[in-house]
Amino acid sequence: MKVVRREDNGTPVKVVLKSGKDASVHRYHHWIFSGAIKKIYGEPSDGDLVEVFDNKDKYLATGHYQNGSISVRILSFQRERIDEQFYRNRIARALQWRELSGVTDGSTMYRLIHGEGDFLPGLIADLYGRVVVLQIHSAGMYRQRMVISNAIGDILGDSIDAIYDKSGSTLPSAFSAGHENRFLFGSSTPGEVTENGYRFLVNWIEGQKTGFFIDQRDNRRLAASFSGGKRVLNLFGYTGGFSVYTLSNAHSVDTVDSSAPATELAAKNIELNYGDTDNRSSIITADAFDYLEQCKGRYDMIIVDPPAFAKHGSAVANALQGYKKLNMKAIAAVSPGGLIMTFSCSQVVGRENFRRSVFVAAANVGRRVRIVSQLSQPPDHPVNLFHPESEYLKGYLLYVE
Repeated sequence: MKVVRREDNGTPVKVVLKSGKDASVHRYHHWIFSGAIKKIYGEPSDGDLVEVFDNKDKYLATGHYQNGSISVRILSFQRERIDEQFYRNRIARALQWRELSGVTDGSTMYRLIHGEGDFLPGLIADLYGRVVVLQIHSAGMYRQRMVISNAIGDILGDSIDAIYDKSGSTLPSAFSAGHENRFLFGSSTPGEVTENGYRFLVNWIEGQKTGFFIDQRDNRRLAASFSGGKRVLNLFGYTGGFSVYTLSNAHSVDTVDSSAPATELAAKNIELNYGDTDNRSSIITADAFDYLEQCKGRYDMIIVDPPAFAKHGSAVANALQGYKKLNMKAIAAVSPGGLIMTFSCSQVVGRENFRRSVFVAAANVGRRVRIVSQLSQPPDHPVNLFHPESEYLKGYLLYVE
């Protein structure tokens, strides 16, 4: 068979899968793992386009190659030209969904592109007011970052001032070593944005992820609907998102985080919305696990929103133990008839595994617990039906007798 190599005209390298390893592609899953590959005809570089074939030489898909566990991230399941117009069309459809879903109403920050959920694997883009912040997870998207930046700039036009590439912590090591977070277009400084009418200062240059946990928007609103008159504890409170919402009607809200810069920004966000004379809020820089030990019966509502306990499959067992321990402490601490909002944002921890860890926590503590609501991510973080990994945020609102 003729060897096909990527030339200047963009002809993709040919990747052939082992017999029986094409089932996930037929189910439109966007990842091909290295163990499924029988042969690669050529020597693709990280980020090159490749065409995927089954063992009978039938075309299956086109995607970005990367030397690693996930060897191909599929862009299209049909033969089409992967060029600037391709990215422009996908980005335009992503924005169309945001407008249709209503996430743009009353908010100036939302997720514009959610990787596989928007059929652009490896690409995250969040809008903060007039700035788009990118976090790129794959070599292929990184090599196309200027094409992507130009497409976003053309589609959003005068509504944005800048596009910032903040991929230093998310790129594969071969690319992150030489990467410097920088503006791809325009310039701006971190400032104020709104979400459902609430005001927030977001530091998208130095903050975690792209600067704010936009994925909890709907869950923050739900928390506020249940917090009336309650003593609320916001654990892993970061910059105070849940605190700002629940302070709208709570008796009091305590925000706990181990990061002093985060709690300082939380205090500013609370003051921005409620002024400096509201004495219902306390900001506490402390370890969440340690803090829970000393507050039995003090709170009527506890929000437990930790960082990801597992980023790789090998860490799942330890992560589940961590979730169990944390939820045991929260269930033991909340006052009778109290509420707990508990979350996992670990992609590799499935909903059933997380639910089981919460169940074991409740059983070990010996309190009766009801699930009031099952929680997930908002519409601007769409879940690709064929790619379950895009549903990474899962949670429960619990009523504890």
